[in-house]
Amino acid sequence: MTKKGIGFFSFDEEKEDLIIPPEWTNHALAGDIVKVEPVGDYRDPFGRMPPRSAGKVVAIVSRARETFVGTLMEEAGKALLAPDYKKMHVPLEIRDWKVRLSELGKSDFPAGYKVLVRMKGWEEGAAYPWGVIEDIIGKAGVHETEMRALALGQGFSSDFPPGVKSEAKRLEENGAALLEAEITDAARSGRRRDFRNVTTCTIDPFDAKDFDDALSVRKLDADMVEVGVHIADVSFFVKPDSALDKEARERATSVYLVDRTIPMLPEILSNDLCSLKPEEDRLAVSAVFTLDRDANIKEAWFGETVIHSDKRFTYENAQEVLDAGSGSLHEELATLLDLSKKIRARRQAKGAIEFDTAEVKVELDEAGKPVAIRLKERKATNLLIEDFMLLANEAVAKHLSELTANGGPHFSSLYRVHDEPDADRIENLANLLRVMGYRLETSGRGKVTGAELNKLLETVRGTPEEYLVKTATLRSMSKAIYATRNIGHFGLAFEYYTHFTSPIRRYPDLIIHRLVKAHTGGSPITEREMREFDALAIHSSEREVAAADAERDSVKMKQVEFLAGRIGEEFNAVISGVTERGLYVEEQTTHADGMIRIKDVGDDYFEYDEKHYRLVGRRTKKTYRLGDPVKVKLIAARIPEKELDFVPVP
Repeated sequence: MTKKGIGFFSFDEEKEDLIIPPEWTNHALAGDIVKVEPVGDYRDPFGRMPPRSAGKVVAIVSRARETFVGTLMEEAGKALLAPDYKKMHVPLEIRDWKVRLSELGKSDFPAGYKVLVRMKGWEEGAAYPWGVIEDIIGKAGVHETEMRALALGQGFSSDFPPGVKSEAKRLEENGAALLEAEITDAARSGRRRDFRNVTTCTIDPFDAKDFDDALSVRKLDADMVEVGVHIADVSFFVKPDSALDKEARERATSVYLVDRTIPMLPEILSNDLCSLKPEEDRLAVSAVFTLDRDANIKEAWFGETVIHSDKRFTYENAQEVLDAGSGSLHEELATLLDLSKKIRARRQAKGAIEFDTAEVKVELDEAGKPVAIRLKERKATNLLIEDFMLLANEAVAKHLSELTANGGPHFSSLYRVHDEPDADRIENLANLLRVMGYRLETSGRGKVTGAELNKLLETVRGTPEEYLVKTATLRSMSKAIYATRNIGHFGLAFEYYTHFTSPIRRYPDLIIHRLVKAHTGGSPITEREMREFDALAIHSSEREVAAADAERDSVKMKQVEFLAGRIGEEFNAVISGVTERGLYVEEQTTHADGMIRIKDVGDDYFEYDEKHYRLVGRRTKKTYRLGDPVKVKLIAARIPEKELDFVPVP
């Protein structure tokens, strides 16, 4: 839905969406699943658009959202919520607010406060839907309030339900004893492979609190090396249908905001019992590979293990050891680095797309104020870990695919799939790049290979528009999702791929661990559970998008807050979008997005040339093209809306 309440209904990939005029939406909202009746062509009474096929909502099957975060306001004696969610085009009327606020400890109407509201209905003839307050988050504009609001707005809470807290408390009391008993029993029975005497380490960001993956390495002979990819055995503690399991399934993922992590699992698991801490025995589910000198897999084994991490590295100090050519575990790190480079080269040769997109890192002071914004640097050690995690994910996916192909009691698996890009999107990308002076080779209409995309990304490396081209290319790709039907992974050029390496922070990985165990004589997965895999895949994909939106919004808010103190200053930017409303620009130091409104572009009447992605001055012929560098001055920063306004510097 647009902000004006016009809806669009998607029903056939080959056909244009039906337009749903505001008077025919029947109170449906953005993302709702609805039944629609085609009603012929719709003609805009204002003549702003050509006639197009229209529909009328006849039933709302399910709501996309039931809760909304926003700011309380009072209007004509009514309490209203102004939603933060931009696709919610109307406010919500708050009922029974006096009683509810009294229950939450508020005597006065807290106008200007952020609250969480549950929508209860939208009555026939009513201007707005109505709801009730579930939680008072805090005063708008305060750091803690805004971060909580971003998370709650996407359905994520730092707090856990009572049942989860109760189970977590029992693990605090008994978890260490359970862990020790399992290690002792596994060592005695040989049920788990024992890697405690094999050199093992973790390599993580300096501020990581949970360590869910470790690498072991030992030379078998002059030509063969054994590398173990060991992943925290979360499934030992989180049993199916427990309160912990149900909540983890509902959350589906951890969320990483600029100042905090909202974990999928309580800290006793994520930061303690399941964390592969140095100098402590831990349970793992592992993929163990025998690799030759060229990093070809000669043998692979998958199953339960006991490990002992000898060293906790950060990416930085592992890199220091490699750069110095000596230091703790230098020989092992050097062996892993050499193998990882060969694994990566083989992947690239197959057409894996190397986006290597830099992430924005926001540094905050103790009060949550942004004090610096920089791009995260990806070191060779980052790539080393990534290469072995990809190797394990691919191998586990292939292993489970082969096992499920044989039928038997465990007949299903989860995959991480990435479809080929949509042809229209690739054509649009090629046109956009052509305007910017770059060429993307396509075969047939809208068909592109990973190799051609890599060639493009290499061409723009180091140019002012590199970040823009990478972003535009990423947006033209299909979204990677979870599915039970394997169609491969286009971006990684893998025939098989799944998520195995992060069960502390992703629920699908936990399911994959249970499957690996089930196929090796562990607890079976019931047919009922496997029948639910399709719904689980959809849910996990949706929660992943919600988490990514919250994370992106938290960065965007802090970018705007950081620049709010620099109004009037000039910056270097790149034009990242051109519309009839004006120019979108990306500031080059912080990578913050902003807008130059059409009225502020210059002393001329600027016309939008859609075909060439540019604005052209009617009198001066001054041209602003997509991808052009431009000097801009910041004139406004609206922190709640996460928006910046610029004007060009003559």
